[in-house]
Amino acid sequence: MMMNDMMMITLGVIILIIGVLIGVAFLTLLERKLLGYIQIRKGPNKVGLMGVLQPFSDAIKLFTKEIIYPSYSNYMSYYFSPIISFILSLMVWMIIPYYFNMISFNLGLLFFLCCTSMGVFTIMIAGWSSNSSYSLLGGLRAVAQTISYEVSLALILLSSMIMIMDLNLMMFFVYQNLIWFMFFMYPLMLCWFSSSLAETNRTPFDFAEGESELVSGFNIEYSSGGFALIFLAEYSSILFMSLLFVLIFMGGYNLNLFFYLKLSLISFLFIWVRGTLPRYRYDKLMYLAWKSYLPVSLNFLLFFLGLKIFFF
Repeated sequence: MMMNDMMMITLGVIILIIGVLIGVAFLTLLERKLLGYIQIRKGPNKVGLMGVLQPFSDAIKLFTKEIIYPSYSNYMSYYFSPIISFILSLMVWMIIPYYFNMISFNLGLLFFLCCTSMGVFTIMIAGWSSNSSYSLLGGLRAVAQTISYEVSLALILLSSMIMIMDLNLMMFFVYQNLIWFMFFMYPLMLCWFSSSLAETNRTPFDFAEGESELVSGFNIEYSSGGFALIFLAEYSSILFMSLLFVLIFMGGYNLNLFFYLKLSLISFLFIWVRGTLPRYRYDKLMYLAWKSYLPVSLNFLLFFLGLKIFFF
Protein backbone atom coordinates (compact mmCIF):
# COMPACT_ATOMS: atom_id res chain seq x y z
CA MET A 1 0.00 0.00 0.00
CA MET A 2 2.87 2.36 0.87
CA MET A 3 4.46 1.79 -2.54
CA ASN A 4 1.13 2.52 -4.23
CA ASP A 5 0.81 5.79 -2.28
CA MET A 6 4.34 6.83 -3.22
CA MET A 7 3.64 6.15 -6.88
CA MET A 8 0.44 8.21 -6.72
CA ILE A 9 2.27 11.12 -5.05
CA THR A 10 5.05 11.00 -7.66
CA LEU A 11 2.51 10.89 -10.49
CA GLY A 12 0.62 13.83 -8.95
CA VAL A 13 3.81 15.90 -8.64
CA ILE A 14 4.79 15.14 -12.27
CA ILE A 15 1.32 16.20 -13.48
CA LEU A 16 1.62 19.36 -11.36
CA ILE A 17 5.02 20.25 -12.87
CA ILE A 18 3.75 19.67 -16.42
CA GLY A 19 0.68 21.80 -15.65
CA VAL A 20 2.81 24.64 -14.24
CA LEU A 21 5.14 24.57 -17.26
CA ILE A 22 2.23 24.69 -19.72
CA GLY A 23 0.67 27.51 -17.67
CA VAL A 24 3.95 29.44 -17.79
CA ALA A 25 4.20 28.88 -21.57
CA PHE A 26 0.77 30.37 -22.16
CA LEU A 27 1.37 33.17 -19.63
CA THR A 28 4.36 34.30 -21.71
CA LEU A 29 2.21 34.14 -24.84
CA LEU A 30 -0.53 36.16 -23.12
CA GLU A 31 2.03 38.73 -22.03
CA ARG A 32 3.48 39.16 -25.52
CA LYS A 33 0.01 39.41 -27.07
CA LEU A 34 -1.25 41.92 -24.49
CA LEU A 35 1.88 44.08 -24.71
CA GLY A 36 1.45 43.98 -28.48
CA TYR A 37 -2.11 45.28 -28.28
CA ILE A 38 -1.18 47.87 -25.61
CA GLN A 39 1.53 49.19 -27.95
CA ILE A 40 -0.85 49.03 -30.96
CA ARG A 41 0.90 46.22 -32.81
CA LYS A 42 0.41 42.50 -33.32
CA GLY A 43 2.00 40.05 -30.90
CA PRO A 44 3.29 36.62 -32.00
CA ASN A 45 0.93 35.49 -34.78
CA LYS A 46 2.93 33.28 -37.15
CA VAL A 47 3.72 29.98 -35.38
CA GLY A 48 0.56 27.87 -35.15
CA LEU A 49 -2.96 29.29 -35.06
CA MET A 50 -2.66 32.97 -33.98
CA GLY A 51 0.80 32.29 -32.51
CA VAL A 52 -0.38 29.62 -30.04
CA LEU A 53 2.71 27.47 -30.59
CA GLN A 54 5.18 30.37 -30.22
CA PRO A 55 6.20 29.57 -26.59
CA PHE A 56 7.00 25.97 -27.52
CA SER A 57 9.11 26.99 -30.53
CA ASP A 58 10.96 29.49 -28.29
CA ALA A 59 11.61 26.74 -25.73
CA ILE A 60 12.93 24.36 -28.41
CA LYS A 61 15.15 27.13 -29.81
CA LEU A 62 16.58 28.02 -26.39
CA PHE A 63 17.23 24.48 -25.22
CA THR A 64 18.88 23.40 -28.50
CA LYS A 65 21.32 26.34 -28.61
CA GLU A 66 24.92 25.79 -27.54
CA ILE A 67 25.62 26.55 -23.88
CA ILE A 68 28.40 29.13 -23.68
CA TYR A 69 30.01 30.35 -20.48
CA PRO A 70 32.56 33.10 -19.78
CA SER A 71 36.14 31.87 -19.32
CA TYR A 72 36.58 33.70 -16.01
CA SER A 73 33.25 32.63 -14.54
CA ASN A 74 32.92 30.30 -11.57
CA TYR A 75 31.65 27.42 -13.67
CA MET A 76 29.84 25.21 -11.11
CA SER A 77 27.96 28.09 -9.44
CA TYR A 78 27.24 29.67 -12.83
CA TYR A 79 25.87 26.42 -14.23
CA PHE A 80 23.77 25.27 -11.28
CA SER A 81 22.20 28.51 -9.98
CA PRO A 82 19.50 28.71 -12.74
CA ILE A 83 18.69 25.02 -12.19
CA ILE A 84 18.30 25.46 -8.42
CA SER A 85 16.27 28.64 -9.00
CA PHE A 86 13.91 26.72 -11.27
CA ILE A 87 13.61 23.79 -8.81
CA LEU A 88 12.77 26.20 -5.94
CA SER A 89 10.11 27.96 -8.02
CA LEU A 90 8.49 24.56 -8.71
CA MET A 91 8.85 23.28 -5.13
CA VAL A 92 6.78 26.13 -3.76
CA TRP A 93 3.77 24.88 -5.78
CA MET A 94 3.51 21.85 -3.49
CA ILE A 95 1.86 23.93 -0.75
CA ILE A 96 -1.33 24.36 -2.78
CA PRO A 97 -4.10 22.39 -1.01
CA TYR A 98 -4.82 19.60 -3.48
CA TYR A 99 -8.03 17.60 -3.25
CA PHE A 100 -6.67 14.76 -5.35
CA ASN A 101 -3.06 14.25 -4.20
CA MET A 102 -1.57 12.68 -1.10
CA ILE A 103 0.54 15.75 -0.26
CA SER A 104 -0.97 17.87 2.49
CA PHE A 105 0.85 20.80 4.05
CA ASN A 106 -0.21 22.01 7.48
CA LEU A 107 2.66 24.52 7.48
CA GLY A 108 2.21 25.74 3.91
CA LEU A 109 2.78 29.45 4.54
CA LEU A 110 6.01 28.73 6.44
CA PHE A 111 7.25 26.59 3.54
CA PHE A 112 6.40 29.41 1.12
CA LEU A 113 8.48 31.91 3.11
CA CYS A 114 11.42 29.45 3.25
CA CYS A 115 11.36 28.86 -0.52
CA THR A 116 11.13 32.56 -1.42
CA SER A 117 14.01 33.33 0.97
CA MET A 118 16.12 30.63 -0.71
CA GLY A 119 15.35 32.13 -4.13
CA VAL A 120 17.39 35.20 -3.20
CA PHE A 121 20.59 33.14 -2.96
CA THR A 122 20.24 31.78 -6.50
CA ILE A 123 19.99 35.31 -7.91
CA MET A 124 22.97 36.45 -5.87
CA ILE A 125 25.12 33.47 -6.91
CA ALA A 126 24.05 33.79 -10.58
CA GLY A 127 25.10 37.46 -10.56
CA TRP A 128 28.39 36.85 -8.74
CA SER A 129 29.53 33.70 -10.58
CA SER A 130 29.20 35.31 -14.04
CA ASN A 131 32.21 37.47 -13.08
CA SER A 132 30.81 40.55 -14.82
CA SER A 133 30.31 43.97 -13.23
CA TYR A 134 26.87 44.34 -14.79
CA SER A 135 25.62 40.98 -13.53
CA LEU A 136 27.06 41.56 -10.05
CA LEU A 137 25.36 44.95 -9.74
CA GLY A 138 22.09 43.52 -11.07
CA GLY A 139 22.32 40.63 -8.62
CA LEU A 140 22.99 42.98 -5.67
CA ARG A 141 20.05 45.19 -6.62
CA ALA A 142 17.74 42.20 -6.97
CA VAL A 143 18.85 40.76 -3.61
CA ALA A 144 18.40 44.05 -1.73
CA GLN A 145 14.99 44.55 -3.32
CA THR A 146 13.75 41.00 -2.68
CA ILE A 147 14.90 40.95 0.95
CA SER A 148 13.27 44.36 1.61
CA TYR A 149 9.90 43.33 0.21
CA GLU A 150 9.96 39.91 1.88
CA VAL A 151 9.61 41.72 5.21
CA SER A 152 6.34 43.41 4.23
CA LEU A 153 5.09 40.21 2.52
CA ALA A 154 5.73 38.21 5.70
CA LEU A 155 3.90 40.79 7.85
CA ILE A 156 0.90 40.84 5.50
CA LEU A 157 0.88 37.03 5.62
CA LEU A 158 0.95 37.22 9.42
CA SER A 159 -2.12 39.48 9.39
CA SER A 160 -4.02 37.00 7.24
CA MET A 161 -2.79 34.10 9.39
CA ILE A 162 -4.15 35.85 12.49
CA MET A 163 -7.55 35.97 10.78
CA ILE A 164 -7.61 32.17 10.31
CA MET A 165 -5.19 31.16 13.12
CA ASP A 166 -3.65 28.44 10.97
CA LEU A 167 -0.71 27.93 8.58
CA ASN A 168 -2.70 25.69 6.24
CA LEU A 169 -3.85 27.37 3.02
CA MET A 170 -7.01 25.23 2.95
CA MET A 171 -8.37 27.21 5.91
CA PHE A 172 -8.57 30.37 3.79
CA PHE A 173 -11.38 28.76 1.80
CA VAL A 174 -13.27 27.83 4.98
CA TYR A 175 -13.00 31.33 6.50
CA GLN A 176 -13.86 33.16 3.27
CA ASN A 177 -17.05 31.21 2.67
CA LEU A 178 -19.32 34.20 3.33
CA ILE A 179 -17.09 37.22 2.62
CA TRP A 180 -13.67 37.61 0.99
CA PHE A 181 -10.75 38.93 3.01
CA MET A 182 -10.09 41.60 0.38
CA PHE A 183 -13.01 43.60 1.83
CA PHE A 184 -11.49 43.45 5.35
CA MET A 185 -7.94 44.02 4.20
CA TYR A 186 -8.23 46.31 1.20
CA PRO A 187 -5.08 48.41 1.94
CA LEU A 188 -3.13 45.23 2.74
CA MET A 189 -4.34 43.66 -0.51
CA LEU A 190 -2.89 46.59 -2.50
CA CYS A 191 0.37 46.40 -0.50
CA TRP A 192 0.54 42.65 -1.20
CA PHE A 193 0.04 43.15 -4.92
CA SER A 194 2.76 45.79 -5.30
CA SER A 195 5.09 43.81 -3.00
CA SER A 196 4.50 40.79 -5.25
CA LEU A 197 5.57 42.89 -8.23
CA ALA A 198 8.76 43.87 -6.41
CA GLU A 199 9.36 40.31 -5.17
CA THR A 200 9.17 38.86 -8.68
CA ASN A 201 11.32 41.66 -10.19
CA ARG A 202 8.52 42.93 -12.42
CA THR A 203 7.87 46.36 -13.90
CA PRO A 204 7.78 49.02 -12.41
CA PHE A 205 10.29 47.45 -9.98
CA ASP A 206 12.52 45.56 -12.43
CA PHE A 207 15.78 47.18 -11.34
CA ALA A 208 17.74 43.94 -11.70
CA GLU A 209 17.66 44.58 -15.45
CA GLY A 210 17.86 48.31 -16.11
CA GLU A 211 18.81 48.46 -19.79
CA SER A 212 20.29 51.97 -19.62
CA GLU A 213 22.88 51.12 -16.95
CA LEU A 214 23.00 47.34 -16.39
CA VAL A 215 22.15 45.99 -19.86
CA SER A 216 20.30 42.83 -18.77
CA GLY A 217 21.21 42.62 -15.09
CA PHE A 218 22.16 39.43 -13.29
CA ASN A 219 21.33 37.18 -16.26
CA ILE A 220 23.41 39.07 -18.83
CA GLU A 221 25.95 36.26 -19.33
CA TYR A 222 23.29 33.54 -19.57
CA SER A 223 22.09 32.22 -22.90
CA SER A 224 20.26 29.13 -24.18
CA GLY A 225 19.17 26.71 -21.40
CA GLY A 226 20.38 28.80 -18.43
CA PHE A 227 18.46 31.85 -19.60
CA ALA A 228 15.38 29.70 -20.31
CA LEU A 229 15.44 28.30 -16.75
CA ILE A 230 15.76 31.79 -15.19
CA PHE A 231 12.88 32.93 -17.40
CA LEU A 232 10.73 29.91 -16.43
CA ALA A 233 11.48 30.46 -12.72
CA GLU A 234 10.41 34.12 -12.96
CA TYR A 235 7.13 33.40 -14.72
CA SER A 236 6.39 30.42 -12.49
CA SER A 237 6.73 32.70 -9.45
CA ILE A 238 4.43 35.29 -11.11
CA LEU A 239 1.79 32.60 -11.59
CA PHE A 240 2.28 31.40 -8.03
CA MET A 241 2.01 34.91 -6.57
CA SER A 242 -1.24 35.39 -8.51
CA LEU A 243 -2.51 32.10 -7.09
CA LEU A 244 -1.54 33.08 -3.54
CA PHE A 245 -3.31 36.43 -3.99
CA VAL A 246 -6.51 34.59 -4.97
CA LEU A 247 -6.15 32.14 -2.06
CA ILE A 248 -5.59 34.79 0.60
CA PHE A 249 -7.83 37.65 -0.53
CA MET A 250 -10.33 36.36 -3.09
CA GLY A 251 -12.13 33.38 -1.67
CA GLY A 252 -9.58 30.60 -1.24
CA TYR A 253 -9.07 27.41 -3.20
CA ASN A 254 -12.14 25.97 -4.89
CA LEU A 255 -11.67 24.16 -8.18
CA ASN A 256 -14.24 25.77 -10.45
CA LEU A 257 -14.15 28.02 -13.50
CA PHE A 258 -14.53 31.18 -11.39
CA PHE A 259 -11.34 30.33 -9.48
CA TYR A 260 -9.36 30.09 -12.72
CA LEU A 261 -10.91 33.33 -13.97
CA LYS A 262 -9.74 35.11 -10.80
CA LEU A 263 -6.27 33.64 -11.25
CA SER A 264 -6.17 34.79 -14.88
CA LEU A 265 -7.32 38.28 -13.85
CA ILE A 266 -4.48 38.73 -11.34
CA SER A 267 -1.93 37.41 -13.87
CA PHE A 268 -3.41 39.87 -16.38
CA LEU A 269 -2.87 42.70 -13.86
CA PHE A 270 0.85 41.81 -13.65
CA ILE A 271 1.08 42.21 -17.43
CA TRP A 272 -1.12 45.31 -17.56
CA VAL A 273 1.12 47.06 -15.02
CA ARG A 274 4.13 46.21 -17.21
CA GLY A 275 2.47 47.71 -20.28
CA THR A 276 1.35 50.86 -18.48
CA LEU A 277 3.83 52.06 -15.86
CA PRO A 278 7.38 53.35 -16.37
CA ARG A 279 10.26 52.07 -14.21
CA TYR A 280 10.44 53.46 -10.68
CA ARG A 281 13.56 55.02 -9.15
CA TYR A 282 15.66 52.67 -7.00
CA ASP A 283 15.90 54.86 -3.89
CA LYS A 284 12.14 55.45 -4.05
CA LEU A 285 11.60 51.69 -4.23
CA MET A 286 13.53 51.21 -0.98
CA TYR A 287 11.78 54.19 0.59
CA LEU A 288 8.42 52.62 -0.34
CA ALA A 289 9.37 49.30 1.29
CA TRP A 290 10.77 50.60 4.58
CA LYS A 291 8.89 53.88 5.08
CA SER A 292 5.45 53.00 3.68
CA TYR A 293 4.72 49.26 3.49
CA LEU A 294 6.52 48.24 6.68
CA PRO A 295 4.65 50.70 8.99
CA VAL A 296 1.32 49.99 7.25
CA SER A 297 1.67 46.21 7.52
CA LEU A 298 2.87 46.44 11.16
CA ASN A 299 -0.08 48.66 12.11
CA PHE A 300 -2.55 46.34 10.43
CA LEU A 301 -0.92 43.35 12.12
CA LEU A 302 -1.50 44.94 15.54
CA PHE A 303 -5.03 45.93 14.50
CA PHE A 304 -6.02 42.41 13.45
CA LEU A 305 -4.36 40.97 16.56
CA GLY A 306 -6.43 43.30 18.74
CA LEU A 307 -9.54 42.48 16.73
CA LYS A 308 -9.00 38.75 17.20
CA ILE A 309 -8.38 39.06 20.95
CA PHE A 310 -11.34 41.41 21.44
CA PHE A 311 -13.94 39.35 19.54
CA PHE A 312 -12.72 35.77 20.03
